[in-house]
Amino acid sequence: MSYIHFDKTQLINLNYSLDREIIRTNRGGSYTSTTIIGCNTRKYHGLLVSPQPQIDSQLHVLLSTVHETVIQRGASFNLGINKYPGNYSPRGHKYLEDFDSEPIPKLTYRVGGVLLQKELILDTNRDRVMIRYTLLDAHSPTKIRISPFLAFRGYHELSKANDRIDQSFKKAPNGAVFQLYPEYSPLYLQLSKKNDFQSIPNWYHNIEYIQERERGYAYQEDLFVPGYFEFDIEKGESVIFSAGLTEADPATRQRAFEKELARRIPRNNFENCLLNSAGQFIQKRDGKTHVIAGYPWFGWWGRDTFIASPGLTLTHGNKDIFLEIMDTMVADLSGPLFPNVGSGVMRNMNSMDAPLWFFWSLQQYIAFTGDEKTVKKKYLEKLKGIIEGFKNSTDFNIHMQESGLIYGGQEGIALTWMDAVNSDGPVTPRIGCPVEINALWYNALCFYHELSGDQEIATLAEQVKSSFVSTYWDEKKGYLADVVDGNHKDWSIRPNMLFAVSLPHSPLEESQMDRVLEVIKSKLLTPRGLRTLSPDDPGYKGYYFGDQYVRDRAYHNGTVWAWLLGHFAEGYLKLHGKSGKHFIEKIIQSFDGVMTQYGIGTVAEIYDGDPPHRPKGAISQAWSVGELLRMMHLVKKV
Repeated sequence: MSYIHFDKTQLINLNYSLDREIIRTNRGGSYTSTTIIGCNTRKYHGLLVSPQPQIDSQLHVLLSTVHETVIQRGASFNLGINKYPGNYSPRGHKYLEDFDSEPIPKLTYRVGGVLLQKELILDTNRDRVMIRYTLLDAHSPTKIRISPFLAFRGYHELSKANDRIDQSFKKAPNGAVFQLYPEYSPLYLQLSKKNDFQSIPNWYHNIEYIQERERGYAYQEDLFVPGYFEFDIEKGESVIFSAGLTEADPATRQRAFEKELARRIPRNNFENCLLNSAGQFIQKRDGKTHVIAGYPWFGWWGRDTFIASPGLTLTHGNKDIFLEIMDTMVADLSGPLFPNVGSGVMRNMNSMDAPLWFFWSLQQYIAFTGDEKTVKKKYLEKLKGIIEGFKNSTDFNIHMQESGLIYGGQEGIALTWMDAVNSDGPVTPRIGCPVEINALWYNALCFYHELSGDQEIATLAEQVKSSFVSTYWDEKKGYLADVVDGNHKDWSIRPNMLFAVSLPHSPLEESQMDRVLEVIKSKLLTPRGLRTLSPDDPGYKGYYFGDQYVRDRAYHNGTVWAWLLGHFAEGYLKLHGKSGKHFIEKIIQSFDGVMTQYGIGTVAEIYDGDPPHRPKGAISQAWSVGELLRMMHLVKKV
């Protein structure tokens, strides 16, 4: 049995199987995602979800799903499954025997004497998904019918039956081409063997996505089925169904499938699952290399990119990809600020910490490679510009005070990583001098001094160190204030003070670091990450659920974030060395069970603050995966 495997009893139990999703991406930015039984539960699910740059900067669901029908002796058995109001139809999951993820998703169906295997793979460099059907066993002549469900809509939207749709098709080698709307790329549906396409255009109405309903969004859509492809298949034969934005050569499909298969890292243990997942966040398109913050609905975020990149790349020696990512980000640097989200004209700059995480990311590069020369040559002037920009003030009221500390914030705008905003405005505004911003600022100044030898910066760093301690530290409480604004100090126990311990340069004495970590360990640490607020706080929310307004109130008020564990581990090992190694190893090992939950083979964005700390949010998050890989590296170094 492989590392990730589900048996029949698990697959036919919808309460179990619909909570487990797969995500596979390629280098061009396309992905395929659904549940382990192939029933879509999100509007973001689809077998081919690809960029359509001629329309917008978003991804679009082209092929939502396919339903296969096994035909023997005049009897038809539909293997598909959709959710409709009040019922699931058809209920093809009842024919499932097992699900295997080694190294690609593989489903096995048993229908009477028929044993059919279905394997799913994405082309690494093309917007194309391939499904291989292998007839493992059959006692009589067998046909397969494939019915494609087409969406042709943005992945944040839902499709509805309409008269604008173009129901016609063109012939392609062993298949057909569909272009439901003129602004879209054509979709080529082809098979590796000759087949019969029957054009029977029809809308399937009110398909439901249960995860969208739970999240308080519109959850019903209509999908267009243009007809079906039908072909004979013999015992032992494999036939490949291909869906792509360019024409494929049917004669090369088997070879192309095997070539893609050979490129895959086995998902045969916990670390290899993380390595597979790490690669899925790296997108190369139009000469740029981005880190997708999370799947299925995030794009690229500046802060997330700098925090996640070292773990996603440097932990397994991909320094060239790391530098490509940094170069892509630097191209969007505007004054001292990086985009919070997006790029070019589509960017949003409201992040006061992304530029400071850039310093940390480059520190990690030097720590992993020893290559200080490249950092100086490529980025030293950019680092200097960021420091000068922060000193002299920039957008969003971000500026250096006389104390040397950084202040930032405006009404209605969230500038730190605790950036949830609902109809009432920012949930955690944190206007003033946030503790992690100034821990990052001190670290950035020290790092720049190391690279440049600038004595003026060294003097400023000493001032910031002194101001930091006098401003944030309380000897009696034994921890740091979260935000300081004039005479007001917010003493909420949050994980933001952690960075004053974990960063390469800390403004704290060792005894202060130790006390900060003990508060974090006792109030915030869980097996899945750190809570964003102590359970003792009256504002604590232990569960992340409900519509967006309710969820946003919990997002940074108790919800657990896995990425914070990387910095907790770094701070803990910094203070405890070898004696702390076993404790951190136990935390890492506890994630082994996560590989068969929620996003299969990857790590979720967030978890409930209260036990049993159920996974929530995006099913696969870049900094969750990256920081776990970095934790593993830190432990190995001890």
